Amino acid sequence: MAEPLPPEAALTLAALLAGPDPVSGALRAQVRHTRVTGRCGCGCVTVDLVVDRAAVPPAPAHPNPAADAWYAGPDGAGVMVFTEDGYLSSLEVYAASGDPVTAWPKPSFAASPED
Repeated sequence: MAEPLPPEAALTLAALLAGPDPVSGALRAQVRHTRVTGRCGCGCVTVDLVVDRAAVPPAPAHPNPAADAWYAGPDGAGVMVFTEDGYLSSLEVYAASGDPVTAWPKPSFAASPED
């Protein structure tokens, strides 16, 4: 059963998709029509997403992940946005250490995990 997108996930998506390019703009427009359909089994905050496709068009063709970044903190944590057929499909939060990220980090990003 689909549930509302957590506010922290919406903030993360907004920060990752802040660019002026057409793909970022189209994916940003999908956020308010996005719901969570599943979660990672390891206990991290990663979520599977579904977009109401009747409410918003798909993004133009683009590579996957559609966006990715390293968090400024915690050290070694990153995030990736995946899409399917031009629609948001998952928001993956991971740690280079292998330990699950169990709380949404503040959506501020660094150029690399060493920054």
